[in-house]
Amino acid sequence: MPDKKVTMRGVFVNGILNENPIFRLVLGVCPTLAATTSATNGLGMGLAATFVLLGSNMVISMLRNLIPDKVRIPAFIVVISTFVTIVQMLIQAFVPSLYESLGLFIPLIVVNCIILARAEAFAAKNSVMHSAADGLGMGLGFTAALILLGSIRELLGNGTIFENAVFGANFEPMLLAVMAPGGFIVFGLVLGIINAVVNRVSAKKGAQA
Repeated sequence: MPDKKVTMRGVFVNGILNENPIFRLVLGVCPTLAATTSATNGLGMGLAATFVLLGSNMVISMLRNLIPDKVRIPAFIVVISTFVTIVQMLIQAFVPSLYESLGLFIPLIVVNCIILARAEAFAAKNSVMHSAADGLGMGLGFTAALILLGSIRELLGNGTIFENAVFGANFEPMLLAVMAPGGFIVFGLVLGIINAVVNRVSAKKGAQA
């Protein structure tokens, strides 16, 4: 249970910054690398995961006292898969180009460790409103990370961001950036930079204290 002094705003901000699922907890790396070949794909995958996180967290929190402990994981997966099916059908109906681009990775949101981890570690132990704040914060933190990585890879690999040209006609794209090895390289570099900044900020705070 969260401390009573912890506000929903604190829970929300925590998911975006302090416990960002990609850059701080390093969860969901596989879908992250697969969905960040472009900023558009990153945004689409992030918003889909946010919808699932928000919905499943709220429902699991509502049912937390009714679900027997022995079957909690299967029950969580049923709830999560329901929301994944909904978002998959919505994307297929209204954004077919994104659906074709992301393909199999949309239904694989069901087994995304970020979503199941939040259901087990937070939603199953906290109130509906706190769980909603946690799901929204984690989802938006995940989305921001995907957009950042997708923008960098798209910029290097195609010279565009959200399919808008940034460089001139003479730009020579670095195709490696939109391939799997390039995804690992960009992710590693961004993760290293963020950790270095966070460690430096923490050291300054410690010195001032």
